[in-house]
Amino acid sequence: MATGAHNTLEEIQDFKGKYPKQIWRLFFSEMWERFCFYGMRGMLVFFMITQLNFGEKEANLQYGATQAFVYAFTFIGGLFADKILGFRKSLFFGGLLMIVGSVLLSIDTHQFFFFGLAFIIIGTGFFKPNISTMVGELYKDGDSRRDAGFSLFYAGINLGAFLGGYICVAIGKGYMLSSVIDEAHRWNVAFGLAAVGMLISLINFQFTKHELGPIGLQPGHPDAIVKAKPLPKWVEYAVYIGTLLLVPLIQVMVSKTQYTDYFMYTIGPLTLIYLFYEMSKVEKKERHKLIAALIFILFSIVFWGIYEQSGGSLSIFAAKNLNDSVLGGAFRLDPNGVNNSGGAFFIIILAPVFGLLWLWMAKRRIEPNTVIKFGLGFLFLGLGFYVLYATRFFADDGMTSLDIFTLALLVITVGELCLSPIGLSIMTKLSPAKLQGIMMGMWFLASAYGQYVAGLIGANMAEAREGDSLMDKLITYTEGYKQLGLYSLIAGVILIALSPMIKKLMHGVN
Repeated sequence: MATGAHNTLEEIQDFKGKYPKQIWRLFFSEMWERFCFYGMRGMLVFFMITQLNFGEKEANLQYGATQAFVYAFTFIGGLFADKILGFRKSLFFGGLLMIVGSVLLSIDTHQFFFFGLAFIIIGTGFFKPNISTMVGELYKDGDSRRDAGFSLFYAGINLGAFLGGYICVAIGKGYMLSSVIDEAHRWNVAFGLAAVGMLISLINFQFTKHELGPIGLQPGHPDAIVKAKPLPKWVEYAVYIGTLLLVPLIQVMVSKTQYTDYFMYTIGPLTLIYLFYEMSKVEKKERHKLIAALIFILFSIVFWGIYEQSGGSLSIFAAKNLNDSVLGGAFRLDPNGVNNSGGAFFIIILAPVFGLLWLWMAKRRIEPNTVIKFGLGFLFLGLGFYVLYATRFFADDGMTSLDIFTLALLVITVGELCLSPIGLSIMTKLSPAKLQGIMMGMWFLASAYGQYVAGLIGANMAEAREGDSLMDKLITYTEGYKQLGLYSLIAGVILIALSPMIKKLMHGVN
């Protein structure tokens, strides 16, 4: 299919109404990619404990390691997209790797567990940061509709997360389709569904990418937004071959969590050194904006370290300490499925509302600036973890209310909506065009550190609970969530207090 630009960038960005039409195409591709990713993510801890006989501490560390590598590779994917592949080719290559990984897991989940994960980790790194960057390119600098666009895009992310997060783990556990899928093959089908979701995503992108005009074209393409000399074709092929050669190494590193420590101790400092090098080559005003972006990135590490208990300790908490009764017994749902998909469900409902709210406030010039939005994200996250703490007051013999747990997910989701989609948007606002892929990658690298920290926190909770009763375990977990809630509230207050200084560095970007 032709990759030529059918529309100019000016024509695409000069759209009428609230959203550019291209955002719906990217929305659909991202939705199915997230179905694949969150379906896999939601199954990890429960599968490792029940099928691979991992201990709770080991499963938490393994989850943190896997997720950390996933998000760390988004930096590498963003770098290769910026310099060599372009966003489109990077996205497609990453999607193919994710399909291969999911197919391997569906064929023999036990034998190919870490091998399949290695493909998914690298594939997500090539896919995830680049589609978000293309969303940012749909808007002119200073367009007040950008935050609303990212909020809508975030709804697409979470529609996929909702469907994949609930359906895959519910099939694996036998809550869904147990009458037609025999027990021996439930997990194979669950991981196979993730591959189907990714295939749909790639087909949609291939048939709609011509509408993106010059957005995402390979460096050196005559219609590319950032002009550069064409690279020799062998450089592109070297990226593909080199990536495939890395798969066995990633398999070993992700299967042995001590290697995660070495990797995280190394990648962060090296990334900062590289960023400082790039910052030395830009003008003072752009450098200030990049410093502001770095502050947001550092605070986001704290946010994700707390928030990402959802895939680790909360997965175990849901499996062992939650009943399956919703709305006073009106429905019975898999508590792991609710944990994996509840936040996404609330985002689907609330993200368009938040997008319209930001537009309404912007028209009246009362919209809070990005720093305040970040601070509010921390405050709601902290309140949500205090609601998790409150589940202890509804416990009976160590089993507590799924309704109260779901309420906590709602409050946490409000915090996520204040921070995460705005974070994607602000990275594109504060970054020079030639560094947007790298800065988006750094945003996801911060998530890697958050995932890494989340795994350590969850492992510490599990370590303190070996041999305890269900009630003792619930008390230990909820006490930990209370502490995390306090840390989140403190971070939010600090960020809001620093907002005047950060706003100066942003030079009018809001």
